[in-house]
Amino acid sequence: MTNQLESLAKFTTIVADTGDFEAIRQHQPTDATTNPSLILKATQDARYRPLLDEVIKDHPDADTEDILDHLLVLFGRKILEVVPGRVSTEVDARLSFDTEATVARARRLIQLYEAAGIDKQRVLIKIASTWEGIEAAKQLEQEGIHCNLTLLFSLVQAVACAQAGVKLISPFVGRIYDWYKKQAGANWDEAAQAGLNDPGVKSVTNIFNYYKKFGIQTEIMGASFRNIGQIQALTGCDLLTISPDLLQLLSDNNTPLEPALEADKAQAMEITELQLNEASFRFLLNEDAMATEKLAEGIRNFVSDAIKLDQLIESAR
Repeated sequence: MTNQLESLAKFTTIVADTGDFEAIRQHQPTDATTNPSLILKATQDARYRPLLDEVIKDHPDADTEDILDHLLVLFGRKILEVVPGRVSTEVDARLSFDTEATVARARRLIQLYEAAGIDKQRVLIKIASTWEGIEAAKQLEQEGIHCNLTLLFSLVQAVACAQAGVKLISPFVGRIYDWYKKQAGANWDEAAQAGLNDPGVKSVTNIFNYYKKFGIQTEIMGASFRNIGQIQALTGCDLLTISPDLLQLLSDNNTPLEPALEADKAQAMEITELQLNEASFRFLLNEDAMATEKLAEGIRNFVSDAIKLDQLIESAR
């Protein structure tokens, strides 16, 4: 009998959202994506701590920033030994508002991958969806370095990414759900806000329909899931990046899945096209309290974990 993970894979490319490549091996996704929080978690695991020790040993004179980049790339290389597709490696979130520094760091990561014999087509550079991050991605894409724009919570960010020619975006489902649930407090009705009515699912659905309506080639990868109902409601999305525990729940479920998102239907919809510049992007993003707050919070959290990674590196030397 076909389980839901196998059924989902017929309509959507499955991506593992983890730095644990043994978990990736178990579920056999096409791609994998990492972030500072996941790498920090993996590096604190006794199975993967030797990777940090290996990087420090191989680069005894490198500074902490360089060690971090080597560590990120080593994890990426190990993941690429397991998945047939691509890995996403994130630029330091402390550079989220610095276009030039983001471009330089991205080039450095790609250089390290290429020095290890990895084709840059198998790597997506992950960058926060700030205006500065999107501008960096625009420049990198023109150089043939493909990008994954993360911490994306709104159609405005998605449209700006499309205008920049970004390869892939990662709209966050679960964090949108979290925001609306917190805002509602005691008035939150879980059953009424589930499935297709989930606010995070609605956001990704709107982005999907907009992209397909206007023939945008940027790939959409739903991310940050809280339950398998959110995943089921986005069956048919280009890609979905899913944590190992939710991959397991899908594997254990044999209820048939059908596409919830369909490009053909989107093309027939009445949707107004947006044209953005920096001023309109900043204004419209500012008008969206959820997107503004979750973007800022996401950057702060990734920065916090990047600092913890720095401290772990420094204590290990």
